Amino acid sequence: MNGKTGDFGVFIIGGGPGDPELITMKAFNVLKRAEVILYDNLSNEKLLEIAPKTCKMIYVGKQPYQKYTPQEKINELIVENAHQYQVVVRLKGGDPFIFGRGFEELIYAEARGIKCHYIPGISSMQGAGFIDVPLTHRGISESVWILTGTKKDGSLTEDLKCAMKSSATVVIYMGMKKVAEISKAYRDAGLGNMPAAIIQHATLPNQKQVVCLANNLQEAAEEAGLTYPAIIIIGNVVQAKAYAALHQSDLLSA
Repeated sequence: MNGKTGDFGVFIIGGGPGDPELITMKAFNVLKRAEVILYDNLSNEKLLEIAPKTCKMIYVGKQPYQKYTPQEKINELIVENAHQYQVVVRLKGGDPFIFGRGFEELIYAEARGIKCHYIPGISSMQGAGFIDVPLTHRGISESVWILTGTKKDGSLTEDLKCAMKSSATVVIYMGMKKVAEISKAYRDAGLGNMPAAIIQHATLPNQKQVVCLANNLQEAAEEAGLTYPAIIIIGNVVQAKAYAALHQSDLLSA
């Protein structure tokens, strides 16, 4: 696997959290010479305008919990087009290697003799910064746990219980169908008053968010009209701005 944008093959590109201006220059340069782009609903369609007008566009969207293009079909389309074109782009939202199945697609293609390239993208969890929530902050959180809220079998990951035992910021992808279970897990652990936030469409003009407690994630989401896809963040970093204001003198003298 080689990262030079002058190469040919399949480019698995992270389109970022939504705002098209947050794409990397490396990804931009590849999109400018793309011959085929396979894209889904989590990547901003404005990014398609970067490609040449002759570029072939293939929608392989996966609307959460609705009809979707099976992963097996996407894999086949990647290989099929790689045999016909020199620059094939698989454009994904966020970062393709963070709960994006990008590495599955890379393995599938490389196993069939196709050269692949990975171009990272800003992950959707970093959209938390757009509501003044840092994922880490000195004196509050020393680490981040990134979890999937829904495993392949549809259950809530057991790793959440491990994450809750630490002081880490907990970031949950694909957890909106599990907010009741997540709240219950925190409540049962005596952590129902832990600060929490939900962000939907981060970095976009239609961004929506709510700040609440882990104990009432479901009620807060319903009242704010939030649904999937969205990121759930739980931890004291949600109140980092208030913490910083209280300890401003300490920070300035550090």
